[in-house]
Amino acid sequence: MNTKRIASGLGLLLGIGLAAGQAVALEGDAARGEAASATCVACHQADGSGMNIPGGESWPRLAGLDADYIAKQLYDFKEQRRHSATMLPFANMLDDQQIADVSAYYAQLPVTEAQGGEADEALLARGEQLAMVGDWDRYIVSCKSCHGPRNEGAGDVFPGIASQHAGYIESQLRAWQADERDNDPQNLMGTIAKRLNDEDIRAVSAWLANQTVASE
Repeated sequence: MNTKRIASGLGLLLGIGLAAGQAVALEGDAARGEAASATCVACHQADGSGMNIPGGESWPRLAGLDADYIAKQLYDFKEQRRHSATMLPFANMLDDQQIADVSAYYAQLPVTEAQGGEADEALLARGEQLAMVGDWDRYIVSCKSCHGPRNEGAGDVFPGIASQHAGYIESQLRAWQADERDNDPQNLMGTIAKRLNDEDIRAVSAWLANQTVASE
C-alpha cells in the first residue's frame, strides 16, 4: 500500500473541503450586497418581495430569508444541483464574496407583507390543516414540523415559507414531485410532495401565501 499516495489524496480532498467551507463561511457585507444585487431587482424587486404573475412565472420573496440558505441556493444553481435556466447565468456572475454579500443584504431586509390573493375558505382551511397539522392518514407531515412553528423558517436549512408567493410554492412542490428538484436534506420535500394531490398543493400554497410574518 502506497501510504504517501493515500496521504496526498486525503490531503487534497481535505483541502478541497476546507476551501468549499471557507467560501460558504465568508462574512457578507449588506452594503456591498445591495450594489451587487442590481441584477436581481428585475425579478426579485428592490425590496426583495419577489413577483408572481398569475398563471405565469413566479419569483420568490428573498427578503428576510436566512443568509446561509440564500447562499446555498446560489451555489446549488452555479453547480447545477438545482436547475433554473433563468437563475444559472445570474448565479454564475457572482463570485464567492458577492454571494455572501448578496445573501447578507436580502437576509437583513424586512419580510414583505403577504400577497396571497383571493382563495375560498374551504381551500384555505385545507391549506391550514396541511401546514399546521399535516394529514397523518396519508403520512403527510405538517410544514411547521420543519419550517418552524409559524412557518417563518428554521435555521439555514428550512426557509421561511409564510408570506411566500403561492405560485412559487406551488411550482417548487411540483418540481419536487417530478424529481426536478432534490437539493434538500434527505429529499424530505420530494417524499412529502409526492403524497400531495393537486388540490393539496393549491391549498397549502394559498394558505402560506396569505400569512403575514410578524415584524420583530
